[in-house]
Amino acid sequence: MGMATFLSRVLGMVREVLYARFMGDGPVAGAFKMAFMIPNLFRRLLGEGALTAAFIPIFKEKERTAGEAEMWRAANAVISGLIVAACGIIGLVFLGITLILALQSPSAEYTASPGVAKALENIAGSNFLNSGWPSDETRLMLRLLRLMFPYMLMVCLAAVFMGMLNARGHFFVPAMGAAVLNGLLIITVLFFAPRFGQTLDRQILALAIGVLVAGAAQAAYQLPALWREGFRYHWVSPWKNETVRQVVQKMIPGMLGVAAFQLNVLVTQSIAFSVDSQIVASFDYAVRLMELPQGVFGISLATYLLPTLAGLAAEKKYPEFRATLRQALGYLAFANLIASALLMVLAEPIVRLLFERGEFDRFSTERAAFALACLAPGLILFSAVNILARAFYALGDTKTPMIISSVCLGLNIVFAVWLIHAFAQEGKGQGGMGIANTMSAAFNVWLLFYALRRKLSRLDLAGLKHSFFAMLGAAILAGELAWLGSLEWERWMGHARLLPKLGAVLVPMALACLIYWLVLLWLKVPQAQEFWQLLRQRIRKVRR
Repeated sequence: MGMATFLSRVLGMVREVLYARFMGDGPVAGAFKMAFMIPNLFRRLLGEGALTAAFIPIFKEKERTAGEAEMWRAANAVISGLIVAACGIIGLVFLGITLILALQSPSAEYTASPGVAKALENIAGSNFLNSGWPSDETRLMLRLLRLMFPYMLMVCLAAVFMGMLNARGHFFVPAMGAAVLNGLLIITVLFFAPRFGQTLDRQILALAIGVLVAGAAQAAYQLPALWREGFRYHWVSPWKNETVRQVVQKMIPGMLGVAAFQLNVLVTQSIAFSVDSQIVASFDYAVRLMELPQGVFGISLATYLLPTLAGLAAEKKYPEFRATLRQALGYLAFANLIASALLMVLAEPIVRLLFERGEFDRFSTERAAFALACLAPGLILFSAVNILARAFYALGDTKTPMIISSVCLGLNIVFAVWLIHAFAQEGKGQGGMGIANTMSAAFNVWLLFYALRRKLSRLDLAGLKHSFFAMLGAAILAGELAWLGSLEWERWMGHARLLPKLGAVLVPMALACLIYWLVLLWLKVPQAQEFWQLLRQRIRKVRR
């Protein structure tokens, strides 16, 4: 599953590289990324969290107590309810955006009747029509959002299908769904968008259409595997259905509990878009770079943990529950601490290697690299939120993560308003966004740990604390060596061509990872020793 997620993240990074070359980080790029972020939030909330967290335990319980026929019927009821709810939300959003655009430029939105403009003026008033809102960037963003918002239905269906396959023991196929999505988006930006018009604001519409097509393909890709398991969709009325009621009750608080990072990004991006639309694109490129290690280690581990911890909680094996959670947090720290250090000290070489071409110039590199350096220290925090939230869900508690996340979301808004404006005065508002997200995530992790310790009486993390500080010290040492190595490489080799750019990233990174691993082996940190044993087993297996 980790390999499948890694492939999808790599393809996602290729997509972002092509997006950067195609549209840079200017106002059009900011409008597209802001518009895509809103329906994409539902993938983060549902596909990687709340819906599967609420649905998998109920789905498994139906299988155990009522048999497969009732299990599939419950699934069909949830899918039917999802379609109804999503279509209602999509319809309201479509009408709302259409009304806003029509009120501001009725001639552009409605040309069929000469009386439409006068009627809209009577409804809204001439002061509103002449207020200058929305701006050109906001108007483009709203048009793109109106076109892309049905994507939320596609990703919601994909989330349900993924949860059903996970519950039936299939992890690789649903994890590959994101690779299908990213592959189609890559095809769109390479072959269709450049031919869609003469100007960037016209060509960007092709990317929005590609999002819809790719979302539908991601959902459809999982159907053959479900078909082989015995699933057949048919309409089951969701009204007054007990399964649907249980899923909704557990899902709504869980949407906030498991997705603090995603909600924080959306809120801060909205604030930033109102300050300067260019900040949005710069920060989004940094977020995409963060998502590669977060997705491979954090999301994959959290997705695997939910059914495992749920099974231990159901059997009241709380010592094993604590041990599994402790082991997961240890692996998370082992992988993410070094990744965080490298992203912070090598931010500019990484951004330069991946993005600096086409419309993405050296000033764009400086802006995105600063955002990445400010965001990177929070990598382990963002991943830990997902792990700890899964522990609460496995215990049947979705309220506590919701309350904690709501508090931290409020803190993040305060941090964002303060820091974005403070940094924007120097042209570095994206850095303020990164620091705000990291600070709120730190509060989120601390509160989740505190609440979970009260819930389980104890967490038995004494051994993990020793390993964590050893890993933290090794990551700091490795990061310093990577920084010095990058400076020396830049001094002697520069970055004028592709090979020097590649070496500026890979050589210091390889050196730092080797030092990190050797130091932890010398300190006998269990996670490093287990990784070494696993690697040796794999090598022996390949040789045989």
